Amino acid sequence: MKAYVFPGQGAQFSGMGKELYDSSEKAKDLFELANDILGFRISDIMFNGTAEELKETKVTQPAVFLHSVILASESEDFQPDMVAGHSLGELSALVANKTLSFEDGLKLVAKRAYAMQKACEQNPSTMAAILGLDDQTVVDICAGIETEVVVAANYNCPGQLVISGTNKGIEIACEKMKEAGAKRALPLQVGGAFHSPLMEPARAELEEAIKNTTFKTPSCPVYQNVNALPSSDISEIQNNLIAQLTAPVRWTQSVQRMVADGATTFIECGPGKVLQGLVKKINRPSEVKSI
Repeated sequence: MKAYVFPGQGAQFSGMGKELYDSSEKAKDLFELANDILGFRISDIMFNGTAEELKETKVTQPAVFLHSVILASESEDFQPDMVAGHSLGELSALVANKTLSFEDGLKLVAKRAYAMQKACEQNPSTMAAILGLDDQTVVDICAGIETEVVVAANYNCPGQLVISGTNKGIEIACEKMKEAGAKRALPLQVGGAFHSPLMEPARAELEEAIKNTTFKTPSCPVYQNVNALPSSDISEIQNNLIAQLTAPVRWTQSVQRMVADGATTFIECGPGKVLQGLVKKINRPSEVKSI
């Protein structure tokens, strides 16, 4: 069985999508449609922008989404048995399995990006990657910091967990992680504490947009970040998508469940190869590749 997986924020690079734009009229039309929907020429930033320009949340999220879904639409043998996406990538996955239209998916991504940016400005915060500790130790250390908000945010693979919280909380947590034997406790260059309670203003804003968007029965199950379980139920998919902004990304558990449910081939669809690397560290299926 084939599992298609879609990357999230951080996979962007200058020049992304240009080859698609230049080689396919269909891809070109979708990029131009995206420029019209967003109200600015995101294609120009994707193809020629600097790393700094691409790092802006309002650019990064739709850029990664566009590269991913247009790549999927160009693939002649795109026939997933299951899909999943890392954080933002979950919206790409929902377009790929026909739960969302291209236009509605992009509008939700844009809304999500602006809402998260606003939440970051309201609550200055950050994230850090913790390497070399087991998940429970990381969770326990976070729970022990009672004066600040610090939580596990991304269960990326065994021995690699990203934490999220206030600037002071992350600083305290990183020291405690090192004392507990972490190989590295590295603050990340991100806009804020994604997938933490500090994203509550964004979650509330996105909830309204999701509830007012048309969701259709998917062509195959989506394994969602919040619970790492497959779903084809529209109401369940919506609720999990809303909860995702303040809940951790359970990527390790999602891949494990997809393998248990029969996935033998994982195909990454989007910029970069980050998810391929994570899948190989979580479980060694028969084949891991990209489109």
